[in-house]
Amino acid sequence: MSQANRMPYQEMHLLPIAGEWRKGSARNVLNVTDPFTGDTLLEIVQADREDLNQAYISAENAQAAWANMGPGQRSAILLKAVQIFDERREEIIDWIIKESGSTRIKAQIEWGAARGITQESASFPARVHGRILPSNVPGKENRVYREPLGVVGVISPWNFPFHLTQRSVAPALALGNAVVIKPASDTPVTGGLLAARIFEEAGVPKGVISVLVGSGAQIGDAFVEHPIPKFISFTGSTPVGLNIGRIASGGKYLKHVALELGGNSPFVVLADADLDQAVAAAVMGKFLHQGQICMAINRIIVEDALYDRFVELYAEKVRALKVGNPSDADTVIGPIINRKQLEGLLNKVSRAKEEGARTVVEGEVRGNLLPPHVFADVTADMEIAREEIFGPLVGIQRARDEAHALLLANDSEYGLSSAVFTKDLERGARFARQIKAGMTHVNDIPVNDEAHAPFGGEKNSGLGRFNGEWAIEEFTTDHWVSVQMTPRSYPF
Repeated sequence: MSQANRMPYQEMHLLPIAGEWRKGSARNVLNVTDPFTGDTLLEIVQADREDLNQAYISAENAQAAWANMGPGQRSAILLKAVQIFDERREEIIDWIIKESGSTRIKAQIEWGAARGITQESASFPARVHGRILPSNVPGKENRVYREPLGVVGVISPWNFPFHLTQRSVAPALALGNAVVIKPASDTPVTGGLLAARIFEEAGVPKGVISVLVGSGAQIGDAFVEHPIPKFISFTGSTPVGLNIGRIASGGKYLKHVALELGGNSPFVVLADADLDQAVAAAVMGKFLHQGQICMAINRIIVEDALYDRFVELYAEKVRALKVGNPSDADTVIGPIINRKQLEGLLNKVSRAKEEGARTVVEGEVRGNLLPPHVFADVTADMEIAREEIFGPLVGIQRARDEAHALLLANDSEYGLSSAVFTKDLERGARFARQIKAGMTHVNDIPVNDEAHAPFGGEKNSGLGRFNGEWAIEEFTTDHWVSVQMTPRSYPF
């Protein structure tokens, strides 16, 4: 989109519902603010259950024609969306910074990840393959068609709103589904409205995408319970995800679900690791986006031989991180998303101290800016080790040896991402395969996401996989069609 045609902030207050950009029908108004300055970015009249119903009906009505487009047509629209990503790069990055409090570094990473999954998804229409199977019945042919599910409901979070919406929306659209998006209330623009406008500009027909900005109390359960969506893709907290799973499996209408939930990522440093590289990675893997990432390092586990030196070097490097305005290119720690989240983090700081963790790095709160807090001598029973942190706090645990490090790494109800550092790559790979998680990275940070590699967790970190071939599996279904080509003889 050209500079002259960019959508100004104040004009993003309308919602694309059932093919029309309009105000929601609810009486309540959402005030969207910049978490760093506290300034109002825009006000949105929210959607209600009738808006939700209209959005789903419109999506169902529009989906068949969209799915019947040739694969080349849908691919071309996805590639046009990638082009718009490039043309509007700075505008998108600016929105991510202003709405989610992202630092410029993180916003650029997020833009690149969202672009990557959109480009990968452009290949999906031509990668959907059916099968012909033999039959034990004479004269019969078994055909298995890979078809879109129909209508997909996407519930996206506030931490990586642009990418984590796009990660579901782009594959769903590419594979012939229609989509209804419910973004987090903190990030309605980057979590849905921008994506809808980009895809509309790229050529997705009206009604195929709707965005519902509304409170969870008003439309949350209804979004999942509605009879039309066949698939609910949710990224967010484990308690909310468990509730969505219960609704999707225990309600009147069964749903497919993909749940990308909480994490408690272990970062293991074995005694033969490159200490400087491990320290550098542990800083990046913990403090990108203030630690407000499901994959972010939650627990640092260091073998005894390196423990004291690691704590010393890590603290030194963390103290040097710039805390401040997220728009500044060199800022590493920007604001916490909102006051409620900040208060929860401050409670975790107090609790860590009460439970006996040794404070190594700390700082004073300024507005929504929470400086890094590092705790040493943390034990596995402490809250800071047991619970997902989702902020710039981290605890360091001492492991007696490799076996103890593995035991500590697996001591969690979560199993999303993880990492291990060692100079022996095959030792690292063996260790990685013993971690009970969906993703483990040797000599790298747990914060990794590539558009062609499987993304997802184990245990209470979720169900399903995103990206590449795994997304094709998630957003389509098999339809067995048998063709009896010669008359069949029946026993009665």
